[in-house]
Amino acid sequence: MFLSVFDLYKIGIGPSSSHTMGPMTAGGQFLDELKNGQWPRPTGVKVYKLRVHLHGSLAFTGIGHATDRAVILGLCGLLPATVDPNEMDTLLEKVKQTKTLTPEGHPSYRFDPAVDLIMDRRTALPGHANGMAFEAYDVDDRLLLRRIFYSIGGGFVVTEEELESAKTRTAPKAETHSVPFPFKTAAQMMSMAKESGLSIAEMKRRNEEMFMSRVDLNAGLDRIWSAMRSCIDRGLEQEGIMPGGLKVKRRARYLHDRLQEEWRQNRINPLLANDWLSVYAMAVNEENAAGGRVVTAPTNGAAGVVPAVLRYYLHFHDDADQDGIRDFLLTSAAIGGIVKTNASISGAEVGCQGEVGSASAMAAAGLAAVLGGTPEQIENAAEIALEHHLGMTCDPVAGLVQVPCIERNALGAVKAVTAASLAVKGDGTHFVPLDACIETMRQTGVDMNERYKETSLGGLAVNVVEC
Repeated sequence: MFLSVFDLYKIGIGPSSSHTMGPMTAGGQFLDELKNGQWPRPTGVKVYKLRVHLHGSLAFTGIGHATDRAVILGLCGLLPATVDPNEMDTLLEKVKQTKTLTPEGHPSYRFDPAVDLIMDRRTALPGHANGMAFEAYDVDDRLLLRRIFYSIGGGFVVTEEELESAKTRTAPKAETHSVPFPFKTAAQMMSMAKESGLSIAEMKRRNEEMFMSRVDLNAGLDRIWSAMRSCIDRGLEQEGIMPGGLKVKRRARYLHDRLQEEWRQNRINPLLANDWLSVYAMAVNEENAAGGRVVTAPTNGAAGVVPAVLRYYLHFHDDADQDGIRDFLLTSAAIGGIVKTNASISGAEVGCQGEVGSASAMAAAGLAAVLGGTPEQIENAAEIALEHHLGMTCDPVAGLVQVPCIERNALGAVKAVTAASLAVKGDGTHFVPLDACIETMRQTGVDMNERYKETSLGGLAVNVVEC
């Protein structure tokens, strides 16, 4: 099993990896097929109009998660990693007024967002809760091409055919051994660490270096941390009301200023570390809610946990350095890959246990690693953090990634640090294996009612409004 650190940590925009980044990416893939695909069409017939149907969770919470905006931007040829957040509103308004898409390298396509972007809340596509159907028509309104995509969490997008193939395919032996440490489970990871004498970070590094040089890997890891750090800094500078209609105030800057004042006056604060963790996490998720530049970690909805714990590591540990940051990211990505392979990181599939729970487990493992933890202690840290998120629902109020998401990241970061601290103070032995915890999360997600899986049909999303 191999998922790159750069698959889990992707630079993009808020507010959601599955509902914003994924649909934007799908729009770009559909454009590529229109331009380069070998799909059949009558001679001389040209694509005149595009239409998009959103299904499942994308339909129920698409407006609050900016899925409608993301689809249009994707069909304009923009990508999450490179789109300029400051130019998005102007482009979206242009499409709305002209009812036309003009992606580079393509002819103009007719597209009226009010008519051609359909939120289908009645029909669920069979492959995943986040389903999209992109369609192309000729001038006589005849369907020329229809493609189904699924946004499966963390910005990952697969076609209908790819999803079906993944469900039925048995990996050939050669593919299984394409990296030196092809661990699929935590048990396999622990066994390989024991046999090789390497740390989890070093095993992950050896796997990554099968596809890139050490220089490029380090540069990529540094770029990821730079984007995370910049997101924290922007979040700590901003004030005002976040978009979406709930009128939720940004709080990170105010809380940060209070902490700075306490620091200057040498006030005793027994919760100092927790307070800084919370402020860092909230800064990231306020930026995410506002549609700013963030890094999936492993998703946008959980993007604040890992950066907050990394910033905590730099803030409170004198021996923290750049190599430690890289080892943190590599270790956390190893855990994230195991979770995604054996369960899910998608709130629409398993609830917030798969988002903030996974992020907390990743952050706990990364911190335990840089605190000198053994592989056994690192696995224990991840298990503690994940275990105490089991059953957590995804019930965003008004479909916005604000309540309870922002504070939930703060608590996920606090749990991660607590889990790492408990683990490194022990000897690595513990009762519940990480693999058992991951399987429990998967089973809980299967049993969880759809109202609590990013549809805003239950939980806080209903009761807060009713109150």
